[in-house]
Amino acid sequence: MLKKCMVCIGSLLAVLVCCPLTVFAAEGDVAAKPIPLWLCIPFAGLLFCIAVLPLIRAEWWESHRPLVVIGWSFLFILPFGFLYGAGTALETVLECLINDYLTFIVLLFGLFCVAGNITMEGDLAGSPRVNIILLTIGTLLSSWIGTTGASMLMVRPVIKMNAWRRNRAHILVFFIFLVSNIGGCLTPIGDPPLLMGFSRGIPFFWSLHLLPVMLFNMVVLLFIFYWIDRKRYCRDMARGRKPDISKPGTKIQIRGLHNLIFLAMIVAAVVLSGILPDQPIFRDVEGNIKGIHIFGEVVFSIPALIEIAVILLAAFLSFRTTDPIIRKKNHFTWGAIQEVGILFIGIFITMQPALAILKGMGADLGITQPYQMFWTTGVLSSFLDNTPTYLVFLTTAGATGFSEGLSTALGMVPVKMLMAISCGAVFMGANTYIGNAPNFMVKAIADENGIHMPSFFRYIGWSFMILIPVFLLDTFIFFR
Repeated sequence: MLKKCMVCIGSLLAVLVCCPLTVFAAEGDVAAKPIPLWLCIPFAGLLFCIAVLPLIRAEWWESHRPLVVIGWSFLFILPFGFLYGAGTALETVLECLINDYLTFIVLLFGLFCVAGNITMEGDLAGSPRVNIILLTIGTLLSSWIGTTGASMLMVRPVIKMNAWRRNRAHILVFFIFLVSNIGGCLTPIGDPPLLMGFSRGIPFFWSLHLLPVMLFNMVVLLFIFYWIDRKRYCRDMARGRKPDISKPGTKIQIRGLHNLIFLAMIVAAVVLSGILPDQPIFRDVEGNIKGIHIFGEVVFSIPALIEIAVILLAAFLSFRTTDPIIRKKNHFTWGAIQEVGILFIGIFITMQPALAILKGMGADLGITQPYQMFWTTGVLSSFLDNTPTYLVFLTTAGATGFSEGLSTALGMVPVKMLMAISCGAVFMGANTYIGNAPNFMVKAIADENGIHMPSFFRYIGWSFMILIPVFLLDTFIFFR
């Protein structure tokens, strides 16, 4: 499917390249002519398809997902070309695919491969206490190997240890809440928005200011999880389900541990992607980042190329040095990364008008209080890419003219305001499956392993009932 999707995208780009760049030209350009709101319809349409089609036409959706993505992408690109010219349309698509999507999907691919070559075996059965321990470990790991890295590393052990249980979907829902999102707030490695903040002058360890907020959220969510899991655990036991433990005692064996070296390579590549662009050797005489010129103002930067090369090398070495039996024990398939690759290529393309509108009106929203920043950044990060959303509101805060706070490349930002923006972007990515890439990865892996995960809307129901009250507590305790 991924190959089919890439072929279609390639054909689309070929059409744009082959067309005379003035065919769709209209007077003015993107900067001179505001983006009309109706150009967001393809993005909304794609989200609607992701949410509804798996419920009403699951088999059709499974086989025609690439065509749906291409269709909605065309419905954005062609009108955009008519309004601003095919050259601008091509440049916008290439900028999105090369400088956003490519690094995004390569990072996911690398972590997916390396984590898939590590397996945990033993007779530790999934119980409320064991699950609490696993979720705590995963949450604390997220800030140091990234939410994606921690998710891919921990999701299979969690699934394996709870394989004997009938009621398991809630475990993966809380896994997404904690490991795939909230746990990534303590360092720039944890989540891409914080990495962008680091590259704009925010100190590397500044995010440790968020530790009290993270611990509060983790304790509250784990408390709620324990009582939900305990009730469902007792229900499973009452139905006669028991873990398959043949010998007394607890024995845990982890195989493929040498892959932690390759995981460290990927983490190093991510950190370098935030450091190298500021080094003089990677900038030309005009101060622009050096790279390969693609089209118009689209440049594939050398730091991004280095990051991708290191990640792909880590994935290659991981596969070459790991016994295939480990992947077999992990039930490793390519389905999850294919699904994410297909859907997010459409999401990245069609959300461009929404991001452009947000960028244009961010300074006019009148958001001056931390709680406003927390909710505005968070709600938008639930549906849009949280990295540009974070940058929009960080830029807005820096341009507001505050006289006290943390000095950044974008201006002075009060500490509580920066905490609110950071927590909103990182925490509220858990509100929907598309809020953060690991969310969809975890869902896809769970589905592959026979766990009936909540639908798009049912998952939002979980987040509305559990996360929103917790975030309201955050507002009153930390951001009021």
